[in-house]
Amino acid sequence: MHVKIQYSQLANAINFLENIPLKGLQSINRTRFKNLLQERLKQVAVEEVELIKEHTGVDEKGDAKRTKEGHFDIKDVPAFKKVQEEYFAQHYIVDGGDSLVMLQSFKKSLEDYDGEIAGKEATAYEHLYTAFEEVAENKAEKGEGEHDGNIEN
Repeated sequence: MHVKIQYSQLANAINFLENIPLKGLQSINRTRFKNLLQERLKQVAVEEVELIKEHTGVDEKGDAKRTKEGHFDIKDVPAFKKVQEEYFAQHYIVDGGDSLVMLQSFKKSLEDYDGEIAGKEATAYEHLYTAFEEVAENKAEKGEGEHDGNIEN
């Protein structure tokens, strides 16, 4: 089992995970899942800064150049936006392995969740639910049981 979370949805997913009330093992597994996403979000932020630097150049301190108003001094905004969109369209794949029990537990938590949500939380819920749903659909297409092996694309 694996779950694919789009980079552009990491922050929303983390915020959603922080706000859903869970108890016991479900809470522990939610926290583990959230921690994985937070580590990836940190990496994404560092990599985004590197992309910005590529499009602004760097100042004497090694930071991305900025305009007098404090904005990033991006020379070719359309080219940067294209690269940024491509980057944020990528997915973080949380693979089974040591995380299998955590993923299965959290999948059940999502399926059982009946709280009211709106806005960014609703978007995050839909993204996470769909990510787990796609895993289940792929398993069914491949004829795999509920707990059998990893899924390959």
